Amino acid sequence: QWFIKITDYAEELLNDLDKLDGWPEQVRTMQRNWIGKSRGVEFSFKLAEAVDGIDDSKIKGSEINSFAVYTTRPDTLMGVTYASIAAEHPIAIALAKHNPELAQFIQDCKTQSVSEADMATMEKKGIATGLEAIHPITGEAVPVWVANYVLMEYGTGAIMAVPAHDERDFEFANKHNLPIKQVFERTLLSVVDATKKYPKEEYEYFYFDNKLWKDWYASKSADEVTMVNSQEFDGLSPEQGFDAIASKLEQLGCGEIKTNYRLRDWGVSRQRYWGSPIPMFNVPEGGEIPVPADRLPVLLPEDVEMDGVQSPIKADSEWRKAELDGQAVEHETDTFDTFMESSWYYARYTCANYADGMLDSDAANYWLPVDQYVGGIEHAILHLLYARFFHKLMRDEGLLNSDEPFTKLLCQGMVLKDGTKMSKSKGNTVDPQALIEQYGADTVRLFTMFAAPPEQSLEWNDSAVEGAHRFLRKLWKAVHAHLEAGDFNPLDPTGLNQQQQDLRRKTHETIAKVSDDFGRRQTFNTAIAAVMELLNEIGKSADRETSNGLAVEREALETAILVLSPIVPHICNELWNELGHKDNLLDTDWPVVDESALVKSTIQMVVQVNGKLRAQIDVSADADKEAIEQMAREHENVQRFTEGQTIRKVIVVPNKLVNIVAN
Repeated sequence: QWFIKITDYAEELLNDLDKLDGWPEQVRTMQRNWIGKSRGVEFSFKLAEAVDGIDDSKIKGSEINSFAVYTTRPDTLMGVTYASIAAEHPIAIALAKHNPELAQFIQDCKTQSVSEADMATMEKKGIATGLEAIHPITGEAVPVWVANYVLMEYGTGAIMAVPAHDERDFEFANKHNLPIKQVFERTLLSVVDATKKYPKEEYEYFYFDNKLWKDWYASKSADEVTMVNSQEFDGLSPEQGFDAIASKLEQLGCGEIKTNYRLRDWGVSRQRYWGSPIPMFNVPEGGEIPVPADRLPVLLPEDVEMDGVQSPIKADSEWRKAELDGQAVEHETDTFDTFMESSWYYARYTCANYADGMLDSDAANYWLPVDQYVGGIEHAILHLLYARFFHKLMRDEGLLNSDEPFTKLLCQGMVLKDGTKMSKSKGNTVDPQALIEQYGADTVRLFTMFAAPPEQSLEWNDSAVEGAHRFLRKLWKAVHAHLEAGDFNPLDPTGLNQQQQDLRRKTHETIAKVSDDFGRRQTFNTAIAAVMELLNEIGKSADRETSNGLAVEREALETAILVLSPIVPHICNELWNELGHKDNLLDTDWPVVDESALVKSTIQMVVQVNGKLRAQIDVSADADKEAIEQMAREHENVQRFTEGQTIRKVIVVPNKLVNIVAN
């Protein structure tokens, strides 16, 4: 097996997540958890008696006849009542040579699921080894068990068991009648104070029950929990206990504070044909030599036959043969996994035809990092983590000068049909080709972009596809009705009437809205909705009787076409040409907001009488309070509801409403 030492980059991969503010927080959290940084203490349990036949070279971090454990809760060390080792721990394997029952248990453990979800719920099984370990501080002897919930791959393959304060240990201890020792308690000043401070259902947490698990020592504030039954450490908080016990173990010479990572080295070896060959030579006397850089890349043989499940390069003795400095060597026949290639393909896109090396650094540094990356949430950990690692690796090799591959990340949702994910096995797929033939590709694209925000699941709806088609027909008809109205002069912003000003303001509000939705918010459905609103406004407010009216409508239609073009490129390109443009729509600049068009000359305000809506008035944007109050008083409907009454007060809320109090 071949591995890439991604663990050397664990800390940087973790810290640089804080730089990725353009990534969904969910993805960053998933990567943090996968890297799994923890601060704890690693210390050794010495065995009360020696065990013959242990392969000491495979015991992590321990001396002969001892075993190491790693814990993030050294503050619970005084509550240890037994120790557990993994089924594949060297001590367990040595004991199994003379213990058939243990040997069978080890074999059974090899076939169990090791997923975290299954490990949490499965029955906690174990076998007593007959060994005793010496508590490093108290000197007491505690029994050593082999347990199915301890894995060799995590930490040291052995744990200190504190059943009072660990749920899995608690379940195991009760199943096997092992002692349970409380070493934390909540501060209880008085029964009255406690019942006031805590909800009734939490009050029972003050009383330890070795048959009923509750995370009773967990607290909303650390000073409510203190250590007990812990000799010199009694009365300390968990944080103080961590430091004090860690210091004690260091003084005793049997422990030290360590930072561990859940992340493991990346296993890249695959026994198959496809994938890049791993660039190593195997030498006859044993061992490996890297393929020299001037002989890279190692190429797969192309004249091969697929025969069953065996990789053709493993069966091809001629391909395996090679020579290095006059010595016969053999090509490694394993290939890299496909994550290896997908971890840097984006960088190769910047210089696809470059033949003198892995990357053309000038081109790669010009284009990278990728501004916007789109991928499913299922790639949140492995692919995206490997790509981040590989990017840093290429940087450290001098190929790139940036730290991260993707500045912004969008994780798109799934397509659902009748409430469930589309799949061939369920028979609920929709063939887009049939819809494309019926409605055109633009309609299908518009529907998929409009049906839901991109990060959410999209529910397929045939009638909604028809709705998208109707909108495009409406746009087509609006453009051609405009063209039939005739020619006009260039737009004169100073000569617009109120209706024309309103339509022009809507046009530039749409530019601002769609630009923000496309760029910052990435909510394409709301961008489409904004264009739909603009088209409705064109239908209501278009003035085809004057030159300025036609010019304002032309600006609005061209804006709609330009901002819709990334979503429905075919119809937009056609309409762009119909409007007389000779340039390619793809080469046309994105429209720019005219800030002066957004300034309102009039503002619509609500008028209330005694809190009830009675009128709406259009006032000049620069009208003062007195002028607004006068317009409100003079409105016909306001006078009807104030007739015969005395107006006691008039409240003017600028740009919003006028409230008249009368009785």
